[in-house]
Amino acid sequence: MEYSEIIVDRPRERVQRITLNNPEKRNPITNEMRTEIFHALEAADLDDSIRVTVIRGAGKCFSSGYNLKAGVQGANEQNQPFYTAGGLGNWARHLVEGGFKMWDMAKPIIAQVHGYCIAGATELALACDLVYVADDATIGYPIVRNGTPPNVQFYPWLMGMRDAMEMMLTGDSISGAEAAQTQFANRAYPADDLEDAVLKLAERVAKVPSDVQQFNKRAVHAQMEEMGIRSGLRKGTELHTLARFTETCVAMQEAVRADFGGALAKRDAAFGDYEKKSKD
Repeated sequence: MEYSEIIVDRPRERVQRITLNNPEKRNPITNEMRTEIFHALEAADLDDSIRVTVIRGAGKCFSSGYNLKAGVQGANEQNQPFYTAGGLGNWARHLVEGGFKMWDMAKPIIAQVHGYCIAGATELALACDLVYVADDATIGYPIVRNGTPPNVQFYPWLMGMRDAMEMMLTGDSISGAEAAQTQFANRAYPADDLEDAVLKLAERVAKVPSDVQQFNKRAVHAQMEEMGIRSGLRKGTELHTLARFTETCVAMQEAVRADFGGALAKRDAAFGDYEKKSKD
């Protein structure tokens, strides 16, 4: 498969790296990009010369998330990388299934996060087995301010109820340093040190043979599954879908159709973040 939305390379022995490659638009996660990501991950799972994959973003950030405008226009339901039953809630259910696909792959996946990691980008990062961030990264889910809760309810499972609740009730972002403190991420590093630190960690992960590592990965996930994470994430898609029909969310979708940038700026103006930060 030829890639146009990502770059795939081998920066270290037994290490594959996927770079989200649309930096001019802050690496929005489209279905075309997701198709390429899953292809590269699945190919790595079948390749004996690869033991771990790193996912990062090109340019100034990891990713600004899914294209909100595409979502309200129904484009997210088209050209999905794998089949998910249609009907109400298709998009959220599809994303949860994508997260499970990443969990169920035999080989570890590492997220390398710098700059903005917003909304859907957080869902991609949290589906990875390990997450390492720049200490000045900006991580958040502002859509909760006048839209919906996350498609994939990773936050309370990984961060705990109090920290997750604060982010969900305000839409405020956290820094990379705060992400490590709240268990969104494993560790935070100065931005200039992040790539080297991640590659060194990936090399350590790659020292463990894949026939052993697959059970190490599954063993941790199995404990989360016993606590109910799979059923919890699936139930979260129902609340996400219901929220799309609130008066406020419907109005936001109409505003996005009319003026995408203006709608987002208006949403965040009272909070003084996100869009304002991106211009400073």
